[in-house]
Amino acid sequence: MKLKQRVVLLAILLVIFIFTKVFLIDNLDTSAANREDQRAFHRMMASLRVELDPRLDHTLQSPWEIAAQWVVPREVYPEETPELGAVMHAMATKKIIKADVGYKGTQLKALLILDGGQKVVFKPKRYARDYVVEGEPYAGYDRHNAEVAAFHLDRILGFRRAPLVVGRFVNLRTEIKPIATEQLLSTFLTLGNNTCFYGKCYYCRETEPACADGDTMEGSVTLWLPDVWPLQKHRHPWGRTYREGKLARWEYDESYCDAVKKTSPYDSGPRLLDIIDTAIFDYLIGNADRHHYESFQDDEGASMLILLDNAKSFGNPSLDERSILAPLYQCCIIRVSTWNRLNYLKNGVLKTALKTAMSHDPISPVLSDPHLDALDQRLLSIVATVKQCTDQFGPDVVLVEDRMTLSHL
Repeated sequence: MKLKQRVVLLAILLVIFIFTKVFLIDNLDTSAANREDQRAFHRMMASLRVELDPRLDHTLQSPWEIAAQWVVPREVYPEETPELGAVMHAMATKKIIKADVGYKGTQLKALLILDGGQKVVFKPKRYARDYVVEGEPYAGYDRHNAEVAAFHLDRILGFRRAPLVVGRFVNLRTEIKPIATEQLLSTFLTLGNNTCFYGKCYYCRETEPACADGDTMEGSVTLWLPDVWPLQKHRHPWGRTYREGKLARWEYDESYCDAVKKTSPYDSGPRLLDIIDTAIFDYLIGNADRHHYESFQDDEGASMLILLDNAKSFGNPSLDERSILAPLYQCCIIRVSTWNRLNYLKNGVLKTALKTAMSHDPISPVLSDPHLDALDQRLLSIVATVKQCTDQFGPDVVLVEDRMTLSHL
C-alpha cells in the first residue's frame, strides 16, 4: 500500500475513533448518569414521608451522635437516612434543659439545649398560615414554617445542604422560663392571657414580641451543626444593597457573571454551581434575602454552600421575584443532575412531593395551598429560563456535569 493511501486510511480511522468517543462512549456515560439520576429520584420519592418515631434499631448511639456523623463537606445528611425519623422525633420532643437568646442576627430566635447536650435554634410563629407578607420580597418577620418547608424541599431537590428542621410546640411557662438565662428571661412579658418574649437581636423590640397561644408557642427547631465543622461566612456575590435607589452591580451589569468567574472561590471548584443551585432553591421558596452564606472553614472552595436561615421565605405566593434567579440567567450554567431533578418534578409532582414530605410534621399543615401552587408555577419559570440559555448557548455549554463522590466513612 502506498504511503499516501496509508495516511488517508489512518486519517479515516482517526475520525472513526473520535466519532466513537464523542458520540457513542460519551453518550453512554451521559445515559448512565441520567439513569442514576432517575434512580436517585425514585429513591427520594419512596422515602419522602418521614414518620417521627423514637425507635433506633441496630445502634446504641444517640440521635445526636448519628446526625453528627452524617455531616461531610458536601452533605449535611446522606441520601439514605433510615434514622431520620428518630432524629427529628428527638428534636421535637426531647426535654429542654437550657434556653438562651439566639446567636447574632436581625430576627428573633432562641437557642435551646436539649437533653443530651444538643443545641437547636427555635424560631417562633409570627403569622397565620394564610397571612400574606406585602412589600419588598425580603419584608416581614421570619416565618418558622418556611424553615420546615425549606428543609423538605432541600431533600426533594437532592441537595442535602440544609440542616434538619422540624416543627415543635413548647410551653413557655413550664418548659422555657424555669431554665431560661437571665438575658432571655428579661424579655418575657404577658399580653392579655398570652405569654410573650422579644429576645435579643438587631430588630428585636419590646413593642414587637412573639406571643404564644396562652402559654403554648408553635415554632420550628433547627439542628445545630456539629462544633467540629466550624462555619465561615461569605458575602453573596448576588447580594442586594438594601438601600433605596442604590443598585448592586449585578442589577445593572449583564456581564457581571464573567467578573465573578475570575474571583475565588468561583473561578474553580463547585462553589459557582452551588450558587446556581441556591438561586433555584431560593426562587422556589421566594427567598430574596440571602445576602450572605456559610460554608465550612478552610475548605478552599470545596465545601458546599450550606442552606442556612431560610425563614424569609413563603411570604407572598403571588410574588415571583425573578431577580433571585440572576445567577442562573446571567451565568447560564446549571448542573446536569439539578436539571434532571427539576424535570422530574414538573407536572404537579413538586407540589405533591412537598405536601407528602411535610405531612407528618408536628405543625402540619406547614404551608397553605397557594404557596404549594406557587412552587409548581415557579418551577416552570426556572425550566423556561434554562431553555432560553440552551437556545442561546447550546446544551453543551449550559448543562455542566459535576458529580462528586461523597464519602461517609
